[in-house]
Amino acid sequence: MSENPRPTPAQELAGYLRSYIREMGLGNEDPGVVIDRYHTPDIEWHSDGIRLDRDKLIAHARPARKNAIALDIEVHDTLVAGDRVAARYTLRSTMRKGRRLSNEIYLFGELAPDGRLRRVHSTTRDMPDQAGDGTGR
Repeated sequence: MSENPRPTPAQELAGYLRSYIREMGLGNEDPGVVIDRYHTPDIEWHSDGIRLDRDKLIAHARPARKNAIALDIEVHDTLVAGDRVAARYTLRSTMRKGRRLSNEIYLFGELAPDGRLRRVHSTTRDMPDQAGDGTGR
């Protein structure tokens, strides 16, 4: 069992993905505290070509927390090599009004010396919701 229930990306990439996504999407803790736990202050997160800095990541968390009632994170592949990380995972979300979303995400990142992420490039692909109507929407 890990001593740190909230691993940094360098310590355990799959654990980071599960912890970070749940804390940001469903948690009650201030989103800024969560961001700072896992990322450097100068974090740059490029998602499908859109650049998000720390403030934009925090702003993104607020509506997600209002709308999502359940999250499932299935980590398929992870790789940590020096200061670089890569992962492929599926994020399934259940929204307050019953809508279910499923996205496959490919993430590539750069670590800071302390093990937190400083740069991320990710791309997402909508997946059919196998438990729903097949549209993923």
